[in-house]
Amino acid sequence: MLAVNTPAGRLDVYVVTDQGLSLAQSVPVGLEPVAVAFNADQRQAWVVNHLSDSISIVALDRQPAQVVQTLWVGDEPRDIVFAGPTRSLAFVTAAHRGQHLPMDWGPTRGGIGRADVWIFDADSAVEGPPGGSAKQILTLFGDTPRALASSADGREVYAAVFRSGNGTTTLPTGDFSKPPPADSADGVGAPLSGLIVRNQGQAWLDETGRSWRAQVALSLPDLDVFRLDAMAEPVTETQAYAHVGTTLFSMLPLPDSDELLVSNTDARNFVRFAGHGLRGGTTVRGHLVDHRITRIAADGIHPQSLNPHLDLQDQGPDEAGKTLALAQPMEMALSPDRSEVLVTAFGSSKLALIDLSALREGRYQPAAGNQISLTGGGPAGVVVDVARQRAYVATRFDNGLSVVDLPARREIDHLRQYNPEPAVIQRGRVFLYDAQISSGKGTESCASCHLFGDNDALAWDLGDPDAATQPIPNAYHPFAAGSPQRGQVFHPLKGPMVTQSMRGLRRHGPMHWRGDRSGVNRAPGESLEAAAFKEFNEAFDALMGKPAGLTAAQMQDFTEFSLALNYPPNPIRRLDNTLSSDQAAGKALFDQGIARVGTTTPELCVSCHPTDPAAGIFGTRGLMSLNSQPGEMDFKIPHFRDQYQKVGMFTGSPSFQRPQIRGFGYNHNGATSSSALLTGFQISATQLNQLRRFLLAFPTENAPIVGQDSLLNGVDSAAWDDRLALLQARAQVSDPIPECDLVVRGLDAGGAPLNYLFDRDSGEFQADRSGLPAISLPDVRQRARVSGHEWTALCLPWGNGRRAALDHDLDGVLNGDEWRQGSDSDDPALREFVPWTGLWWN
Repeated sequence: MLAVNTPAGRLDVYVVTDQGLSLAQSVPVGLEPVAVAFNADQRQAWVVNHLSDSISIVALDRQPAQVVQTLWVGDEPRDIVFAGPTRSLAFVTAAHRGQHLPMDWGPTRGGIGRADVWIFDADSAVEGPPGGSAKQILTLFGDTPRALASSADGREVYAAVFRSGNGTTTLPTGDFSKPPPADSADGVGAPLSGLIVRNQGQAWLDETGRSWRAQVALSLPDLDVFRLDAMAEPVTETQAYAHVGTTLFSMLPLPDSDELLVSNTDARNFVRFAGHGLRGGTTVRGHLVDHRITRIAADGIHPQSLNPHLDLQDQGPDEAGKTLALAQPMEMALSPDRSEVLVTAFGSSKLALIDLSALREGRYQPAAGNQISLTGGGPAGVVVDVARQRAYVATRFDNGLSVVDLPARREIDHLRQYNPEPAVIQRGRVFLYDAQISSGKGTESCASCHLFGDNDALAWDLGDPDAATQPIPNAYHPFAAGSPQRGQVFHPLKGPMVTQSMRGLRRHGPMHWRGDRSGVNRAPGESLEAAAFKEFNEAFDALMGKPAGLTAAQMQDFTEFSLALNYPPNPIRRLDNTLSSDQAAGKALFDQGIARVGTTTPELCVSCHPTDPAAGIFGTRGLMSLNSQPGEMDFKIPHFRDQYQKVGMFTGSPSFQRPQIRGFGYNHNGATSSSALLTGFQISATQLNQLRRFLLAFPTENAPIVGQDSLLNGVDSAAWDDRLALLQARAQVSDPIPECDLVVRGLDAGGAPLNYLFDRDSGEFQADRSGLPAISLPDVRQRARVSGHEWTALCLPWGNGRRAALDHDLDGVLNGDEWRQGSDSDDPALREFVPWTGLWWN
């Protein structure tokens, strides 16, 4: 059995027997491996490295198993399947961007797809050029894709968009009549704001049913799942399915039929307000999303709620119903006799078994006897062992594997994979995802909207009409003499706000678009950001219907976990961290200032949006703004690390509603489209494009080189040499902060593991065995030539190199020495390591 070990960056290979699972070997691959597929003809495992933007091909017929090729793909690949003639084609989903995309990603082009499926010839991939060569890149009309599935005969492949939307968008801020109430509980009139509307056929309706079609300047087909003909040359899209769900996690084709199951959640962001709904009449409290399996069949799209037993009209807790609730359904599989669907409920820490007939007929009801609680929590993946009537489930909370006896309906064993994450990260993760802990009915968690610690690509109107205005305690940016520092108020009717990522909160000041999680009441020695995050504890009641919230200890763990979440490397910047000519010209405008229309004094963008990597600042110091734009007065100055993710909403005019892949754009309420991202400046169209290009390449906590990998073998190749030289050059950087730690992994002439870490001070590579001398870059290349084995080079986030290459458990004894002594270099009980920058965001 093959299982990815995401935090350790490994593929774990297990021997399966009647007695259970035993780890046979652990193969280092790229960063954040998230999926694996078995190529039976070649006896290979193809591993998807989410952060490395690569595929590691592992030869399982070698002893030990070894990476024999690295394929480079688009940004953040997520899934892989084999299909086509003799299943000789590998399909990989990735975002339509990234340094390896062999075309311009078209950030200024509207109405195009941005969901890529990379297709490789599996039979010839190992012998291909450095980084491989895709046979085809098929772009589908959606945003970033996630799940793939193939039909039983391999003739068809299905691809699903991850955050596909639900046909909602925001009307721009305006002085129009909105549904009541129009004031706060203390009688203060609401500021101007936008309004979320939903597409219903040819109409755009608000929650009261009023039409706003004349104000909407785009159309949203909401295409979610695509059927591909894997036998065609080239592979072609044959059908697209709309309105399957808002967030799609996994798919399962049903054999002997033309049906497809899709696990998903469906967001209710078209319902206004948080809180108890006393004055507003509506609220999402206790019912943010619906957790579903949608069946796609010849006669239509059929969603089935996984919680039909709950009265979701009642916002209060339901302790009895909570025990049967299922949240965030992810991977699915069929039972050995194909009568049941196994689904991992990530937010409920259960494996659920659902009668397939009941699912097809829309009469599913949960039962305790068909739900199996799992020790590790956060079940993500599942495979079925038909011969032994067992299921093996990957549990992400503890990075483990559960063995489930299906006839007995119980977990019979649980194994822990090696996990280098600090203990507080493992403890705190549960409070992001676990709906049993987080909500009154067991259906909601922070991850309902902050998917995997990021966002859902939607806007929500979560104002609370039952609340009163509050003074703004935050500091303002001194735009001009006399700018107020205090005296303004936060109004509880804030209007629609786009879900913000939980990444990159540390050192960036108050939280939320308005900075209304201010962190002013902090304990001695506590950071503003930690205190601000703890103010979110009230959301467990206001949004998720859990009156008590978390305990102080729980909130402390959740805070430490959340403040460790970082942004990944920007996929638009060059790997050597330089800017293109357009990006550099845009940066000059950003630094030198631009005058607005009607003024003569340049405004220095960098004054409000500074970057200081040594201080951990990337686009904001957390100060407030007196922005004069309607609906954006008294807002926190935002960062720009996520701009490239928001491309996809381009508006025209209400009379020409061009199809788009996203309903929400760049600003706080999502109404600012890519067509109007920067307006009102006295610059040319060329300069405007240059400024946009720079913002899309804005730096993050992790340099572009982080996660990039390369293969070294006995073949002389200028391309391999150039790639290795690039990795070493970036590992040599130390100013203003190091960019990465470079590790080289391989086998010695005797077939034993041998790892090296590049030391930027000496310029040499240090071995993981005592007594071996440091070697140079040419020496590394020569080792790969003469060893008879492939070697790999990988740039890790700086501070992680020693643990990854030399001393896994940081006990002071080198890995190679421990292996020779017969001790365990992966002993998790020996030492914890908290790196300066942690990739816990996935």
